[in-house]
Amino acid sequence: MRTDWTTLPEAVTKEVADRVGGTHAIPATAGDHAEIATTVTGTHGQVFVKAAHTDFGVRSLRFELRVSEAVDRPYSPAVEWHFETNGWLVVGFEHCEGPHADLSPGSPDLDLLGEALTTLGETPAPDVPLFNPKARLGFEHPAMDGDMLVHTDLGPANLIVTPRGLRIVDWAFATRAAPWVELAMLTQWLIGSGHAPEQAEQWLARYTAWGEIGPDVLNDFASKNAAKWATKAQPNSPAWMHDLADWTGQWSTYRREVGSKV
Repeated sequence: MRTDWTTLPEAVTKEVADRVGGTHAIPATAGDHAEIATTVTGTHGQVFVKAAHTDFGVRSLRFELRVSEAVDRPYSPAVEWHFETNGWLVVGFEHCEGPHADLSPGSPDLDLLGEALTTLGETPAPDVPLFNPKARLGFEHPAMDGDMLVHTDLGPANLIVTPRGLRIVDWAFATRAAPWVELAMLTQWLIGSGHAPEQAEQWLARYTAWGEIGPDVLNDFASKNAAKWATKAQPNSPAWMHDLADWTGQWSTYRREVGSKV
């Protein structure tokens, strides 16, 4: 649940002000699991500040901090500083200026994402605790296990096109897994951005990791992922859960139709 910047203890805002040279705060418009997620501007520039004080929030942010410190740039924003005071963990990340990526068919941002996926697919997981596939996704398959760094949430909200190139933000769900898992997780976002399931798979087919996974494995992944989101999308669930249920359901249906024609 997002918390308003003005409710922070004075000790927190003063520490931020000392580091940034001011506390002109503009809350983030995307995402909802960080308690504080705000761009702070001061005489020393801009910093994206995340902060948490609940047990769950602190654990999640501490995890993201450790992963972000361990992941090499250029795609991951740098950790500028962090501190703890009055029960709050506060992290200042490199501010990423620019629009969120457009993943619709034909968008030039797809080329930027493609370059990042190539790099990520060759990036071993850092030597820090990470999620495993089952803990992250709620289901498992032996083919999902691996030792590569997988972001697992490459939706447009976490992709920022800056003047210095694409930045991938919010590493709070980083996972140690096989590289094809990243691609499979991306299908929902491609479909949500206007790709038909067949188009999404055609775009992903450029990656060696995709071709190395048999159709039975993809069918299993698509089916289990769709079932998970269908369960989550209850009448009182937020709209984004219903969107994911729709997009993952489209892919699962397509996989079943393809299988029935073989």
